[in-house]
Amino acid sequence: MSDNRISLVTGAGSGIGRAMAIAFAKAGGRVVVCDVDPDSAERTAADLGDSAIAVAADISDEASVARLVETAISTYGRIDVLCNNAGIMDTMALPADTTVEMWERVLRINLTGTFLVTHAVLPHMLRQGSGAIVNTASEAGIRGGAAGVAYTASKHGVVGLTRSVAWAYAKDGIRCNAILPGPTMTNIATNATFDQTGAARLGPVLALGERLAQPEQMADAALFLASDAASFINGAIVPVDGGWSAA
Repeated sequence: MSDNRISLVTGAGSGIGRAMAIAFAKAGGRVVVCDVDPDSAERTAADLGDSAIAVAADISDEASVARLVETAISTYGRIDVLCNNAGIMDTMALPADTTVEMWERVLRINLTGTFLVTHAVLPHMLRQGSGAIVNTASEAGIRGGAAGVAYTASKHGVVGLTRSVAWAYAKDGIRCNAILPGPTMTNIATNATFDQTGAARLGPVLALGERLAQPEQMADAALFLASDAASFINGAIVPVDGGWSAA
């Protein structure tokens, strides 16, 4: 990555997003550290020093996303890389046991939120004639039994969104790819209450991915996909799961 590249990373207050922010800063770029928790965003940005700014934003809210992107543009003048990483887990409930409230919340953040940030950033990338988008999907984006129905549907949606954006803007200098993390040491499931029936049903599939990855391994994949070394990779859905998807 070149020294003047500007990256916007959502969910960067902890876990995979924090690792992404650190990786992009270490590569020589500037980073807009976005998280719904302002304290977490500030901590990550503080660790990066002059290489980053912190912006608290709720990606499920269009007005909040607009303020996020406006802040990024007013501060740095451009956005070269967008990492749509923010997301939440569901309760692993099976379809009949999933509440409408849970369905709508997970879809609103994981899928609609990813769309809202992409939608707000695209005009700037189109104007500058370049850009790289890396979405954090999930192993659940290509399986039916790696999470509950809401999370699974949301991440299948992120895969579809990734391919659609890649196809639509391939001739405009904009690339869009997705990583599919397997089980990773991150706090997405912290404080989650899991549905016991669903968790038991999903257990045999989840056991296939029993090795836990480090957030930095996901960040390395995102850094590559956003780099010039991946300049002809567009619309790729890349499992980063230690071979889980090969089973």
